Amino acid sequence: MARLNWYEVAPDGAKALLGVHHYITKNTNLPEELIHLVFLRVSQINGCAHCIDMHTRDLRKTMSVDKIALLPVWEEVPHIFSDQQRAALAWAEEVTRVSETHASDEAYAAAAAAFAPKDLVDLTITIATMNAFNRLGAPFRLPVSAKAA
Repeated sequence: MARLNWYEVAPDGAKALLGVHHYITKNTNLPEELIHLVFLRVSQINGCAHCIDMHTRDLRKTMSVDKIALLPVWEEVPHIFSDQQRAALAWAEEVTRVSETHASDEAYAAAAAAFAPKDLVDLTITIATMNAFNRLGAPFRLPVSAKAA
């Protein structure tokens, strides 16, 4: 069943969310690769096919396919991801699953140890923004670029 294209139906809402996305990618000190890594991990957790497809493609420009493939099990391969990437991924999972984790003091302390205060806020804005996009992309089944082999 075809679903609404939320970008077309609510362009002002889309513009507002894209404004936050622009802030994240253009006005923070977070490395671009880290941003896309967090975007992809959050999208994997939320099951947003469109965002998984898009951010995998973004990461393939700068990251090996091996590393991207191991993202869902990043904790099992600590030598593949940097300390900062592991801290960001742990915080991304904690914040994305906030109803279960309640953003624990332990997780917060670990993230705060790895990021300067503004960077931690910007990282959390990044996580929250991708969660918002996923909660639009998944229910409205935005299309993917991937083709059947």
